[in-house]
Amino acid sequence: MIIGAIVFPRALARLSFLAMLLAANGAQAQSCQEDFQKLTAKRMAGIEALNNIGKAGKGKMDPEAACPAARRLVAIETEMMNYLAKNKEWCNIPDHVVDGFKEARGKTQGFASQACDAAAKVKQMRDQAAAGGGGMMAPPKLPAGPL
Repeated sequence: MIIGAIVFPRALARLSFLAMLLAANGAQAQSCQEDFQKLTAKRMAGIEALNNIGKAGKGKMDPEAACPAARRLVAIETEMMNYLAKNKEWCNIPDHVVDGFKEARGKTQGFASQACDAAAKVKQMRDQAAAGGGGMMAPPKLPAGPL
């Protein structure tokens, strides 16, 4: 699963629209636009990190690698959402842009939750196998004694 290609195209279009709005609003928009560009760059780096994990797995996400990367992306998107909410009036950000970003962040949170749940299961199976308690990763027991 490559996140950037699945979840975020509409969110990126909204962010581009927001950047155009900010550019049209003068001096205060300069500050808003600079702040938002920094946050967007951080977010894009987080999306790229997840995409690279997917590419390394040939289209399949390694949950143990994806979990921390997805959590970082959720933290970045939370920072962006808080910025949008706090500066909505000052930066003249339309409601639909804030709502769209909240929706995109919710999808990222869902993905992060799934990745972290899967990573926990992989760890549990690995721990069971190491303890000899069976599990999917434990090697089969071979017969003992004469055949």
